[in-house]
Amino acid sequence: MKHVRLLVITDDLPQASLTLAETESFHPDTRAPEAQMLSGIPGRDYRDLYQQARSRLEKIAKVVPIDDTPPIEKVRVVGHDELRAVNEQLGERWAEASRFEEAFRRIDEQDRFVREQQASLENFSNLHIDLGALRNKTRFLDFYVGVVPRENVRRLQGAVSLADHLLFTYLERGDSTHVVIVGPRGEKEGQLASVLSSASFQPLPIPAALEDADPAHKRGELATQREQLEAERAGLRRELADWEQTHHDRLLEAQRALLLAEPFVTLDPSIRSAGHLAALAGWVPARAVSELEARLRGSLALPFELEQRAPTANERPLVPSVPIKHRLLAPFTMLVKQYGIPQYGEVDPTPLFAVTFLLMFGSMFGDVGQGATIAGLAWAFREKLGRFYLFGVMAGLSSVLFGFLYGSIFGYEEVLPALWTSPIHHPILMLKIALGYGVVFIAVACLLAIYNRLVVKDIAAALFGHHGLVNLIFYLAMVFGGLGLAGSGEFGNGPLLLILLSLAALAVHAWRHLEAPFSEKVLVVFIETLETVVGYISNTLSFLRVAAFSLNHAALSLAVLTLASMMGPAGHLITVILGNLFVLVLEGGIVMIQVMRLQYYEGFSRYFSGDGHEFSPLRLRRRAA
Repeated sequence: MKHVRLLVITDDLPQASLTLAETESFHPDTRAPEAQMLSGIPGRDYRDLYQQARSRLEKIAKVVPIDDTPPIEKVRVVGHDELRAVNEQLGERWAEASRFEEAFRRIDEQDRFVREQQASLENFSNLHIDLGALRNKTRFLDFYVGVVPRENVRRLQGAVSLADHLLFTYLERGDSTHVVIVGPRGEKEGQLASVLSSASFQPLPIPAALEDADPAHKRGELATQREQLEAERAGLRRELADWEQTHHDRLLEAQRALLLAEPFVTLDPSIRSAGHLAALAGWVPARAVSELEARLRGSLALPFELEQRAPTANERPLVPSVPIKHRLLAPFTMLVKQYGIPQYGEVDPTPLFAVTFLLMFGSMFGDVGQGATIAGLAWAFREKLGRFYLFGVMAGLSSVLFGFLYGSIFGYEEVLPALWTSPIHHPILMLKIALGYGVVFIAVACLLAIYNRLVVKDIAAALFGHHGLVNLIFYLAMVFGGLGLAGSGEFGNGPLLLILLSLAALAVHAWRHLEAPFSEKVLVVFIETLETVVGYISNTLSFLRVAAFSLNHAALSLAVLTLASMMGPAGHLITVILGNLFVLVLEGGIVMIQVMRLQYYEGFSRYFSGDGHEFSPLRLRRRAA
């Protein structure tokens, strides 16, 4: 990655912005320029016009559909006068479109009011009395109309009778009961209010428009009003469609003009000027600098200067990282981004993540039939899953591959001959392989951590930091000593010496860099050294879950088939189908979680900082013509 600084004549800025957007290789650097003379901000009026025009177009797009990325046949500079004309034209169009928006809003409000009246009328349709009498309390009587939960009706009836009131039920709907409570006005009104509250009584207000109306007549009147509103809405839609057809081409042209003006506006924070000279800075991949300079030379009419340099050590956190782009890696890239983005210079973990993820998932969930089901479902729902469907397809195919190795299809191990062996028949072998895989995984992670620190020239961290070279020597010595102990019964003097020397080196390094009282130093160094020993052992043992879940998968399938063998033909088939669905959903999800845990905590946490930011070059948004 190179830091480039482009000096151009201010009049050439719009064309320079378009060229940078077309190459899709320029990531703007928004820092203020070091040269104090470049303090001006060119094109302020241009940006104001663009933002106002964009705002108007977005408002119009809420009324009529407008293509976000229409095809652009010719890339050209949109001048200040043209942008002003586009803004004025959009202002006129918005004034017309807002009339339609306001008309639709008025119809919607009237329709909502009518529907509310219909709902209120429905609530009182079974109550054959004058609604006005219920709405207006008399001098001597109280009326309460509302809804209570059905289970509270009997208790409420007894409670209101103590307050000298009567409760009448007139409608039951679902778990609710519509009631009317009538009684004398007096001192017991306050007691009744607390009773109604404790019984979850919800009052039903009677709209003033319904109190003097005949329910049947009012129902027909409201239905007629809704029909009239719908007819008015349909007419307005036809009028809007005619308006859209008339102005469709002009609106598309305005959208194209704004898309062509967008790169210059996007570069706003990166541009500074002094008089007729303007400068903008950014990050460009080293391989693209020559092509960028050639494109600028061919498109700019006035002289320019392009300076390039390597990023400094202090700038490294600001340099964007270019992600690895490959169709098959796209779903794994999304999962890596959930943890973070690699800093510039760090190893992108996506390829390693993809390989190890598929390897672990397949080995833990190896079955030809179930893997094919996962892959088939991912393919069938590819439109809904988007790019993530490839993840399901590859995970399923990995399961199919290991299913052939294990000789398992929907749990049956007698149908296919195993190309290797069944996990449940050789559990010790599976545990040994899982431990060996864990050792290799952790060693590779440590090597990547060392490399990432050497890239930034942090030699001390590469040697003595967490998962640095000394830690790796300690870990490998411990592994070889453990292998010797398991094989010949002797740990070995060589591994023991390396372990003691590496732990001593780590302790000395921690002691020298720790500022604390003597007793506290001793305690901290002892705890950190003990944590190093225990941590690597526990991290390695964590990979036993790879074998454990492969055994668990085989055991669950065996349990399903055992239950199925106790059934008749129909019961056998149903049990096998439901059992495999259970294994697919439950164990498949658990295996996915376990694999992600091993990737994140045993892998990424060792060598992947995740606090970088992605290369996001200036682009011209358009669709191919």
